[in-house]
Amino acid sequence: MNNLDKDYQNLLHDIITSGVVKEDRTGTGTLSVFGRQIRHNMITGFPLLTTKKMAWKTMVTELLWFLQGDTNIKYLLDNGCNIWTGDALKNYEKHNGEINWGPFTTKEEAFTEKIKTDDAFAKIWGELGPIYGKQWRSWGTNEYAVIGVHRVDQIQKLVLDIMNNPDSRRLMVSAWNVGELDQMVLPPCHYGFQVYTQKLNEPARFTWYKNNIDPDAFPHDRISDEMDAAFVPTVGLSLMWNQRSVDTFLGLPFNIASYGLLLHILAHDTNTIPHHLIGNLGDTHLYLNHLHQAREQVGREPFALPQLRIHDEEADFMIIDNPGFFTPSNFEIINYQSHPAIKAPLSN
Repeated sequence: MNNLDKDYQNLLHDIITSGVVKEDRTGTGTLSVFGRQIRHNMITGFPLLTTKKMAWKTMVTELLWFLQGDTNIKYLLDNGCNIWTGDALKNYEKHNGEINWGPFTTKEEAFTEKIKTDDAFAKIWGELGPIYGKQWRSWGTNEYAVIGVHRVDQIQKLVLDIMNNPDSRRLMVSAWNVGELDQMVLPPCHYGFQVYTQKLNEPARFTWYKNNIDPDAFPHDRISDEMDAAFVPTVGLSLMWNQRSVDTFLGLPFNIASYGLLLHILAHDTNTIPHHLIGNLGDTHLYLNHLHQAREQVGREPFALPQLRIHDEEADFMIIDNPGFFTPSNFEIINYQSHPAIKAPLSN
């Protein structure tokens, strides 16, 4: 049963019917509600919406970019991901005015080509400031005991804490570095997350075992021994992220899948099973030029959710330790069936 798409469709309907009109920094205008939540049981399937086709490779590329601690869009553009290009271009034009299109059809194409082919230009104008990747992997804090700035790899610390102190209530990562917000082209929308561990019951372990190891498995008296022999983890790992601003039509489906993948990666590296995924949503809005598309998606009937396979046969290390080794091909979506994509303009 795919409850995720239904919950997402209900959220779209909620905004359309009860949202208030608000202005925003892009000048587009929104319908907005405040304080909503998305919950998903990961054991029932990977949270990739089926009521419209999702850009899986693009989403994986961005998450790997975050995990590498990168903040320059050149890596994204070299791997066919354009979701941050508008923010970098807007920053360039703020300081330099309109870009010369030259032989290109649009300024976006001209800017993209310049970033990809001119390293000196990319070093300056491809840089987005200390956004997610920098905060996740290299949070800066002044310490009197250290000369200069002490850097904290929050992701690595999180993994070690999950393994060494799984019941801790401090299993958290923050991207909201108030001392560096003014250096970012865009302050974090999803500004932090927390994880939680718990022992799983046998039905939950069995569902994961059947979906990930033996699709022909069936419950029987010795199934616990069978799962133990297959090294099925006994602990579930849940993740809850917090988001101040939610572009519900374009951004939220992306955020859900991205944090779902991050949860899988953390579970992979800590020998746990992805359990619950929860999103706490602040200003949850639809841009006024997305209303027609949202109504179309609300009317579609969901398909079953897919499964995720992580292919790491050539790696003898954790994904978090060397995310640059991995590509989207290492993360395979199994049995993904969806309705066609629905195009909508991105507001920067």
